[in-house]
Amino acid sequence: MIKKLIRSIRQYKKETIFTPIFMIMEVTMEVIIPLLMADLIDFGITKGDMNYIWKMGLVLFFCATLSLIFGASSGVFAARASAGFAANLRHDLFYDIQGFSFVNIDKFSSSSLVTRLTTDITNVQNAFHMIIRQAVRSPVMLTLSLIMAFRVNSKISLIFLAVAPFLGIGLLFIINKVHPIFVRVFKTYDKLNNVVQENLRGIRVVKSFVREDLEIEKFESISDEIFKGFTRAGKRVSFNAPFLQFAIYTCMLLISWIGARLVVQHSMTTGELMSIITYAMQILMSLNLLSMVFVMIIISRASAERIVEVLDEKSDLVNPENPVKYVKDGSVSFIDVGFSYINDKDNLCLSEINLDIASGETVGIIGGTGSSKTSLVQLIPRLYDVTSGSILVGGVDVRDYDIASLRNEVAVVLQKNVLFSGTIKENLRWGAEDATDEELIHACRLAQAHEFISSFPKGYDTYIEQGGSNVSGGQRQRLCIARALLKKPKVLILDDSTSAVDTRTDSLIRKAFREYIPNTTKFIIAQRVASVQDADKIIVMDSGKINSVGTHEELLENNQIYKEVYYSQMKGGDFDAES
Repeated sequence: MIKKLIRSIRQYKKETIFTPIFMIMEVTMEVIIPLLMADLIDFGITKGDMNYIWKMGLVLFFCATLSLIFGASSGVFAARASAGFAANLRHDLFYDIQGFSFVNIDKFSSSSLVTRLTTDITNVQNAFHMIIRQAVRSPVMLTLSLIMAFRVNSKISLIFLAVAPFLGIGLLFIINKVHPIFVRVFKTYDKLNNVVQENLRGIRVVKSFVREDLEIEKFESISDEIFKGFTRAGKRVSFNAPFLQFAIYTCMLLISWIGARLVVQHSMTTGELMSIITYAMQILMSLNLLSMVFVMIIISRASAERIVEVLDEKSDLVNPENPVKYVKDGSVSFIDVGFSYINDKDNLCLSEINLDIASGETVGIIGGTGSSKTSLVQLIPRLYDVTSGSILVGGVDVRDYDIASLRNEVAVVLQKNVLFSGTIKENLRWGAEDATDEELIHACRLAQAHEFISSFPKGYDTYIEQGGSNVSGGQRQRLCIARALLKKPKVLILDDSTSAVDTRTDSLIRKAFREYIPNTTKFIIAQRVASVQDADKIIVMDSGKINSVGTHEELLENNQIYKEVYYSQMKGGDFDAES
């Protein structure tokens, strides 16, 4: 785990190395100062030697100044190293997530990934900052202070050695008790993020159904669970402070009692006793800081494990050794395809799929909810891999293509239309970064979006809020279709992406497809028969299998499912407004 995290230091190695070096130099100065103070008292103040007092005073000032410079330098380097480490780690994590398949993302959930990119990385950053500073400072201070204390008086210094094992056992006990609690707490953070995201995304639904109280109750329940978890951990960690204070004051009492007797007996000077007490404070403060580092490491360990879990995750979609980078045409063939989201051949959501679609054909897909229409088309751009069988695009198995090359030729307008914060132009250019204004307008005309865009005061420079919340559902769908068209794909997939537009607009979009992109293979998933009835082929899906394939007229004559859907919609007044 540590090796995996250390890789993210990269260009901040210099700062990471200089931080402990300057910290050791600072500690060295701090350890020398009590020894100089002892000499000042014993040979200057006690003997009334002002020259010696001035001399040692200047030396002490010089050491204190150096200590300040070294400490400040260490702090600056530590801040840069920890912030840079966190930035690299966040980049590495996000970069890995971009390569995940839907299967990988489903495994973690989006809310959990957000927590790992934010809260968990912040915890690891704080721990890293403490490790390269305090985790170096405390042992070095402890070691040097012990050496100097033994140099001054070895008998009194034995007190420290007696206390050390006592403190070590106590710290190990606390670590073992607290770590499992933090593991559970950070998993609960995932739930909290999920509740907040759901609430903000669906705030209009929450308000329209007056369910604010229920959402508040859900939030408070999970928030209370986090509170209780941290409280339980805090109770156990709280034993650390009194435990350490008990050891500190016990040591100080013993040193004062034994030291005072030695001074009275003239076995020890006053300066030596003062330096021993100073070293005792340094040793015990080092132990205190070390315990704080341990607590931070306990908290961050759970976060580090969660981060490394994502870094270790490998996408189940990978490029072959010598991938094909050119898609010849938009022909698509399904050969005995079976598919399971959990990669279980005994639990398939698609089975026995055999299809041959020529380049440029328009294919309608219709079927009831849960008939796996979306699952079928998501296999074409290799958003998921087939469990069995194979899919050919342009005569080549999709698993033999370079993934980016394949997806550049297969444009998908998913069921859930997503727009990003930015102008309409910026959103459209997701389809083609270098698209001209004329190309944007042409694509929007085909998608029947130009008219409503032109009605906005800023036109194509109109700002779209996150998720497209400031445009209607139908407008959002048409912008997403225009964005897909800008890719000039060989295969275009519309997954129920005209459901929010009226039948006349839907008809005009299909008419534009026929006239302006005749060589593009078009898959149209729809609930309305009117949206697919002029397709070259219509696929009727039922329970993950192809029930029938044919034209509108053939299916109306021979297929019971299609016939029932068609007549039920005709009775409901659904009709094609194409003129």
